[in-house]
Amino acid sequence: MIESAKVAVVGVGNNTSALVQGLHFYRRTGSLVGIRRPEVAGLGVGDVDVVAAFAVSEGKLGRDLHEAIFEPPNNFPRLDADLPPSGVSVQRGLVDATEVDRVAQALKGAEVLLYSAPSGRLETARAYAEAALRAGVAFVNTTSDGVARDPSWVDRFEAAGVPLIGDDLASQFGSSVVHHALLRLLEERGLTLVSSYQVNLGGTEDFRNLVEHPNTKQRSKANAVGSDKVEMAPLGYLPHLGSQKIAHLNVEAQGWGGTALSLDVRLKVHDPSGAAGVNIDLVRMAAAALRAGRGGYLPEAAALLKSPPGTPI
Repeated sequence: MIESAKVAVVGVGNNTSALVQGLHFYRRTGSLVGIRRPEVAGLGVGDVDVVAAFAVSEGKLGRDLHEAIFEPPNNFPRLDADLPPSGVSVQRGLVDATEVDRVAQALKGAEVLLYSAPSGRLETARAYAEAALRAGVAFVNTTSDGVARDPSWVDRFEAAGVPLIGDDLASQFGSSVVHHALLRLLEERGLTLVSSYQVNLGGTEDFRNLVEHPNTKQRSKANAVGSDKVEMAPLGYLPHLGSQKIAHLNVEAQGWGGTALSLDVRLKVHDPSGAAGVNIDLVRMAAAALRAGRGGYLPEAAALLKSPPGTPI
C-alpha cells in the first residue's frame, strides 16, 4: 500500500477549506465526481494527509485545522457535516524573513509545502520557498507571485534535488481556462480575433486582497489567456457572492468575408472548488517527484498553471 503524501499548507483560507474538506469527503464516499486524475503516481485522491498548517489570522492560530477552516471571513460552504478533529493545530506563519528557520523546522515530516496565501506578497512567498528549500520539502506556489518564473529559484531547487511548482494555479474550470479555450477554438476554426475582454467578480477574502493588490494577478491572467488582444478589467469584490465567482467574457471576431461574430459568456463557479480540484493534482505531482529524486521545475505541471516558467512576471 502506497504511503500517503504529507502536505503542509500556508494560508487557512477558502482554498484550504475546500481542499481539506474535499479530502475527507472523497475518503468517506469513494466518489470520483469532479476528479480529473483518480491517481497520480499511485497516489489516490484520499492519499494526501495535511500534517501542518500556517496562518497569520489570530482567530485561527492554535485552533484545530478542521475548526479553523470555518472561521470568518472564510465563507466556503460545508461539504460534509461530519468532519472530525484533524489533530493538526494551526501554527503562526511567517511574520518576516527572519523566521525562515523556524518554519523550516516546523516542516519536518512534510513532503510538500502548498503555498496558498493571498497573492501580492512576493517577499513572503519567497521566504516560504526558502523555508521549503532548507527543509528539503517540495514547494507549490498557487499564487501569482513570481517564484518559479525566476530562473535563480529554479536553479537552486534543481541543485538541491527538491521539486518546485508554480506560479499561479489555473482553476479547474475558471475564467482563464474557458477564455483560453474559446480563443484557441477561434484560431482552429479560422476566424480572426478583433478584441476580447474579461470581467471577474467574487466575494472571498482573496478577491478582496486582489482588488487591493491587482498587479501580479492581472499579469498572470494575461499569461494564461495568451493573447495581447484581451483586456482584463479590474477585479470586483462583492461580499454577498460568498465563495462564488462570476465571470463575464466577450469575444469579437471576423469570419468569412470580414463578417462579424460576437460571443458573450457568463460563468458562475465556487472559486475555492476550482482551486482544490487542481491543488490535489499539484501536491501529488510534487510528492511523487520528491520521492523520485527529481528537483527543480516539473514540466508536467505546466497545464495546471497560469504562469509557468518562461512567462512574464
